[in-house]
Amino acid sequence: MTATATDPEAAPRRVEPGAPPPVEAEAHLSRWIPASAVVVAWIVVWSFTEGTDTLPLPGVARTELHDSFTEFQNWLLAGRDTNPVMQVTNAIAEFFRSWVDWLQRMVVKPNLPRPVPEIGWLGVVALATYVGLAIASWRIAILVCASFLSFGVLGFWQDSLDLLIITGIAVTMVVVIGMPLAVLIGTHAGANRVVTVFLDLMQTMPTFVYLLPIVLFFGIGTSAAVVATLIYALPPLIRIAGFGIREVPETTIEATDSAGQTYWQRLLKVQVPMARKTIIVGLNQTTLAALSMATLAAFVDGPGLGQPVLDALRINDVGAAVVPGALIVVMAVMLDRTTTAASERAEKVARGGGGDPRVRRVLLLVGAAATLVAVYLSRTYVTLAEFPTYSIGDRIGSAVGDGVDWFTDTFGELTGAFKDAITNALLNPMQSLLAESPWYVSFAAISALAFVFGGARALVSTLVCLAGIYYLDLWHDAMITLTMTMVATVLVMALALVFGVWMARDRRVDLGIRPVLDAGQTIPPFVYLIPVLALFGPSRFTAIVAAIVYAAPAAIKLVADGVKGVSPTTIEAGRSTGQTTWQEIVKVQLPMARGSLVLATNQGLLYVLSMTVIGGLVGAGALGFDVVYGFSRSEAWGKGLAAGLAIVLLGIMLDRITRAAADVRRDDGPGTRRAFHIRLPIGPPH
Repeated sequence: MTATATDPEAAPRRVEPGAPPPVEAEAHLSRWIPASAVVVAWIVVWSFTEGTDTLPLPGVARTELHDSFTEFQNWLLAGRDTNPVMQVTNAIAEFFRSWVDWLQRMVVKPNLPRPVPEIGWLGVVALATYVGLAIASWRIAILVCASFLSFGVLGFWQDSLDLLIITGIAVTMVVVIGMPLAVLIGTHAGANRVVTVFLDLMQTMPTFVYLLPIVLFFGIGTSAAVVATLIYALPPLIRIAGFGIREVPETTIEATDSAGQTYWQRLLKVQVPMARKTIIVGLNQTTLAALSMATLAAFVDGPGLGQPVLDALRINDVGAAVVPGALIVVMAVMLDRTTTAASERAEKVARGGGGDPRVRRVLLLVGAAATLVAVYLSRTYVTLAEFPTYSIGDRIGSAVGDGVDWFTDTFGELTGAFKDAITNALLNPMQSLLAESPWYVSFAAISALAFVFGGARALVSTLVCLAGIYYLDLWHDAMITLTMTMVATVLVMALALVFGVWMARDRRVDLGIRPVLDAGQTIPPFVYLIPVLALFGPSRFTAIVAAIVYAAPAAIKLVADGVKGVSPTTIEAGRSTGQTTWQEIVKVQLPMARGSLVLATNQGLLYVLSMTVIGGLVGAGALGFDVVYGFSRSEAWGKGLAAGLAIVLLGIMLDRITRAAADVRRDDGPGTRRAFHIRLPIGPPH
């Protein structure tokens, strides 16, 4: 990520030897002074008008608009057999359902009259291990083998394979659909501009919002799970693979053109091979996104490990949720490491490395023979077909449940005091200002702040999004959700500044913390609720903490990389003037890394917002509860849809404000102007 000067006439101001570089302090203050004035005016107006025209919609109340959405759903469902669109979606749903059923009969469920799966557990483990060996290395093969065995030993063999089946089918379809689109945007600038708009919208949209319309058109169960996972996992592959193809050096392309190659020869022999590593990185991100969404598909009766986690969360049983939650993490780590190792191996082979090919061929032949034997045995002996029943998972869950009970009994007052302190100091005051002001006051104040920080472009997006939220009859709930999002983002950025600067200034700290952050980013968001629920119980604060834990790794890494990227020459110039460590951080490193801070804030906001509906499961209320309520009650489907759309509008508004803020011109000082143009990735990367 770099700052690019776009004003060719503007020459950088000369910096005297030993003097620290300008830090754009004037422009920094010029944006915060009017912002502070807006907030002060807002508080003054709120103090006289609190509780007036807040457009409250308490509890499960619905409006005519919400009921009209529900009536539209009922009309579509009534015409499922005659509506051409519904007939197409029914055919697609049946295709995916039959595909999942066939795979389940092969490796999970008995295929009557055969009392066991076609390929038993030993054969499945052997096949998975061999795939790890073939595409990566023997180390990855051991990891895959251990992961699959843990699925059975801990008592969730069938649920684990169901989750892998949904994820695998979705990723396969993503490759079939996504790679042609990636090639299209990688080779045509016009197509890239058009497709990127849709990708931005899809990646800004929180995960749960996908589920409501998908249930309408594809029903519930395996087909809805596959379609939701497919749609959610599609953007990362298209965006990243397209970027890799587009970044092939122009000189290389010109050389192939001069040799007389056709379009397809250039694409298949030059562009795709040179972008291989980037394409596999895109596949890695797509696979993790698919696993995350396939887990959440438990809300639409999708099979897999999400079901036992959801059942446990509904009854607030942390012990029952911890083992399937841990297995989701194991699966995420296995898939992440396997695809990453496959990328590294592909790069080594392309460069002529990868070890002795003869040794590898022998190893693969021996592995193939052992795999065939294991598959035969699993089809012959019942004990090698059905995984033996173990109670170790139940014992671990019971032990964790007892530990949670002890912890809450011992430290309940301490965690409660911490929760009350944050709630009273940050959450309640901000919620009162946003949600208890007259709606038109909040509308005007948010719009003014958008203009101050992002200019006219951010103002237009904000006006459109706020108008949409008002139209959806969920203004009050949207303001409460916005409050929780802002509070969580403030705390995320506080953590990001502390740990990011620490990592940037101390290489040993970076080496110690970064693997933890990398691991944290592979965990699906659903899993974060389990330990936080154990600590704080069901409440809106629990949802905020879960969102902070989920969003912090990405923000911390962005801040660390930005601060680390500040020129050493600049830092040395500041030290030569006698600056203290604190002055160096706040007057040089952080101002010079402001682009990274804006990017971290953007990603933190979107990560936090993506946890809105998940937080609705543990007492967050507001829009998250509205969506969950719409899932659980058919008569409230319209309100759930409206809440999902409101979350999308909030996400677009916050994204556009932070993106516009990153692009706003800042003054270096008299006679000098500099513009920062930073392409912000949209949405939580998995």
